Amino acid sequence: MHGPAILAATMSTPQDRGKAKTSWQYHSQSDRHSKVACWGVLYDLLRTSALLRKHAEEKKIVFGINFKMNDYANDREKDLDLVIARPSGSASFSKDKTFVELAEKWDIELTSTQRSELLALPAIMRGQLAGAGVQIALEAKASMTAHVKALPRLYDELNSSHQMIHGASSHALAVGMVIVNVADTFISPKKQVSRRRLVVSRHNQPAAAEATIAKVKKIRRRTTASEAGFDGLGIIAIDLKNDGTPVTLATDPPAPQPGSIFYYDDMLVRIANEYDASFSSI
Repeated sequence: MHGPAILAATMSTPQDRGKAKTSWQYHSQSDRHSKVACWGVLYDLLRTSALLRKHAEEKKIVFGINFKMNDYANDREKDLDLVIARPSGSASFSKDKTFVELAEKWDIELTSTQRSELLALPAIMRGQLAGAGVQIALEAKASMTAHVKALPRLYDELNSSHQMIHGASSHALAVGMVIVNVADTFISPKKQVSRRRLVVSRHNQPAAAEATIAKVKKIRRRTTASEAGFDGLGIIAIDLKNDGTPVTLATDPPAPQPGSIFYYDDMLVRIANEYDASFSSI
């Protein structure tokens, strides 16, 4: 799977963020990290599920970024980071960008091999989605600094996401993905007064990352449509100091290990298999 490596490579390059348009690798007021993470998930899903590729080629599905879903059961709305669904009518394809074209629009960093594989994938379109026809919905969250302080909100937002998704459709596959920073230090853009004297936050690692990952693992998962919880829940651990040095993937514990249900590759394969089993008849 390439999604985590693509995320790390892309976030290594600073971009103008925030109201001051200062270059940062990560800024809490920007959704770049979640958009790139979601792009990587769709890239890997298309490479893993032959049925998803077939549906994309036949234009039976479209995708949405920051798509507003309506919880039918409770009549409330929430923006989801990535949604794959049936198109809502014949004129539903957006003039915005295809999945392939978004790689250039968002300056996503790809190796030559990854780019060749991308160009071989079907050009799934970004367009208007039928809310009742949602097949996959993904919520991506990041815990970059102040890990323990941010835990209650992180947990609540993820829990509300799977409830929202299954309130719209019990058959939709709800996916959660959490990016956890394992770096010992972090430069938070909101704490900076002057570029000449940077304020550096220090993390108690690995304890901070361990606490975050342990809390995420307590979020409910489900195995049948009658249950509540995520159908897939993945955790990506990265080392991001936000000081311009390259972002790297963390592979040692507390990062989930291969074979764990929270390991990105295992989560991705599970969702691909669930898609193949659930939507073969559309």
